[in-house]
Amino acid sequence: MTTTLITGANKGLGFETARQLVGAGHTVYVASRDAGRGRLAAERLGARAVALDVTDDASVAAAARAVEADGGLDVLVNNAGIQVEMEDGRVAGAAELTAEMMRRTFETNVVGMVRVLHAFLPLLRRSGAPVVVNVSSGLASLSRMTDPGMVGHAYPGVAYPASKAAVNMVTVQYAKAFPQMRINAVEPGFTRTDLNGNTGLQTVEQGAEIIVRMAQVGPDGPTGGYFDAEGPLAW
Repeated sequence: MTTTLITGANKGLGFETARQLVGAGHTVYVASRDAGRGRLAAERLGARAVALDVTDDASVAAAARAVEADGGLDVLVNNAGIQVEMEDGRVAGAAELTAEMMRRTFETNVVGMVRVLHAFLPLLRRSGAPVVVNVSSGLASLSRMTDPGMVGHAYPGVAYPASKAAVNMVTVQYAKAFPQMRINAVEPGFTRTDLNGNTGLQTVEQGAEIIVRMAQVGPDGPTGGYFDAEGPLAW
């Protein structure tokens, strides 16, 4: 039985990823900052709940101990993420961006991801087929964002794309450091979730597809890559 933990899994893409992986036979931990919402989500899915706030060392360490006590981990999906907005609901462009906005975004999207990786690496290294999926974004692609003909080029925000570009670099470096693991970054696409005020162009079922696919790669699968549903993406 494959055991999988998904951060930020009480709603949106995380919840849908959990639903599909439960359906594929995984034992899934729904990791959620809000323990109550996590329990409710896990009950709906037939999954296990674990409280985990990616911005808190003690919370992440406690979650790792709980999962270890239950038997270990094979797959980690780093899904938790935020997009900091201004008071009027707009994302901050270069003229409005403050250091505090950048710090808050990176604390969850990058530092939080590394905190979770560090805590769960000992468990993953004991697995016979360890997999890590880091949920990135097409907005992280320097190739796309510098091409006026590409979707996303006109996006004005700075903090979120920069944080996801950092996620991509973390992915590459961890994949080189741990060649026995399959560690990849994925772009789910512009999906209707709370992160974007449900303005996305596709369903969570569609967005979760690449996450679920990469969560199930075998030992001979790709590693150190950046993928969307159609295949590899340009960095």
